[in-house]
Amino acid sequence: MQRLSGLDAGFLYLETPSQLLHICGLIVLDPTTVPGRHDYPSLRNELGARLAAVPQFRMKLADSKFNLDHPVWVDDHDFDLDRHVHHVGVPAPGSRLELADLCGHIASQPLDRSRPLWEMWFVDGLDDGRVAVVVKMHHAGVDGVSGAALVSQLCSLDPADPRPEPVKRGAGDANDLAIALAGALNVARRPLHLLRILPAAVTSVTSWIARARRGDAMPAPFTAPRTPFNSTITGRRNVGFAELDLDDVKLVKNIFGVTVNDVVMAVCAGALRRYLERRGELPDSPLIGMIPVSVHGRSDRPGRNQVSAMFADLHTHIADPAERLRALAEANAVAKDHNADLGVNLLQDWSQFLGAAVFAPAMRAYAGLRLADRHPVIHNLVVSNVPGPPVPLYFMGARMTAMYPFGPIFHGAALNVTVLSLDGRLDIGLISCPDLVPDLWELVDDFSPALDDLILAAGAEGDEAVPQEG
Repeated sequence: MQRLSGLDAGFLYLETPSQLLHICGLIVLDPTTVPGRHDYPSLRNELGARLAAVPQFRMKLADSKFNLDHPVWVDDHDFDLDRHVHHVGVPAPGSRLELADLCGHIASQPLDRSRPLWEMWFVDGLDDGRVAVVVKMHHAGVDGVSGAALVSQLCSLDPADPRPEPVKRGAGDANDLAIALAGALNVARRPLHLLRILPAAVTSVTSWIARARRGDAMPAPFTAPRTPFNSTITGRRNVGFAELDLDDVKLVKNIFGVTVNDVVMAVCAGALRRYLERRGELPDSPLIGMIPVSVHGRSDRPGRNQVSAMFADLHTHIADPAERLRALAEANAVAKDHNADLGVNLLQDWSQFLGAAVFAPAMRAYAGLRLADRHPVIHNLVVSNVPGPPVPLYFMGARMTAMYPFGPIFHGAALNVTVLSLDGRLDIGLISCPDLVPDLWELVDDFSPALDDLILAAGAEGDEAVPQEG
């Protein structure tokens, strides 16, 4: 068996019927590259064969009523592919709006915790002849980076590549007694764990205060302005998606001497400013984004979620795109330095003390009392940038033409913007709650003009940098 880390298990404990903590992805495919037949039975059979090489898809949760620690992963010996893979048709006319409605409906449904925590929906009927696949995986089992990596294990760099070899090794088995005994030993060690991490936590707090006084700290939680999407959410979801040319983003990056991530956040900030200003709801103070930061390869802690988090000032109060980008780049550098000062293991270490007996009822009470409407806003939205491969990928022989990611939303922060780079593009997925943001597509359609503003600003910046003759 494999024990969930505290951070992994936290996504189970903090889930409610309205706060669903799974990750979704919309993969759009060109079926003309598939060798041989392309229909649902063929795709299902090919998927079944490829899943044999990825044991994680065949693991489920196991727990014991006597277990004091987090649940464990075990092999599902009753695994049935048809419980996880479904075939649907998008309603006519099959445009992006109908596809988005279907994705929103799928994202609104919880995963069955008695089975491996994933689903896959094959979608026909798109107006351009392409097909789509909607993938849903619980955050307890993947973060943004590992989720993309898991899907990539079902892909190849050439449609004619052979299937990967099957892998028999998985999580193993466990009975109630083994789960409980191992859990009791882990809980008994927690006081020692607390003694080890407490000095670092105290240092982090004093360092944050000192940084804030010097003006080189990232924004503190509970300091964000309130917007329409900072309220208690329902279980309904709506999604939207957009695509940007990575070369355009790199052009802006090179002219201004910033990073791709700086430009991505500036595009997001520009779109949010356009959207809120048009509605007459743009706050005077800047929006605050919560940015997941991958610590894969840097953290030595166990668990499938290898992330920390930082808060970022989006500078949405600045009207000029060039000035906003420069301010964002400077703020990002400060936030990254501050986040590094906190340490890569801070979130993982403290999440070990999460427990279902306390946090699950507390989360339900928090939602039922609508406390997110009453206390100051922790942060306005989640903004995530996930690096993907710069080359074409083939999903069971069909070329990926887009892969739009949708992360979870939370009470008090009902907007998630996740960006995935793939084959020279930036695929942008937005997910929200239609009870708070019914016009999500208006925000989606602001992303391309926001990038155009930065391209124009880059052109002006480049002209100024060239010496004029005469």
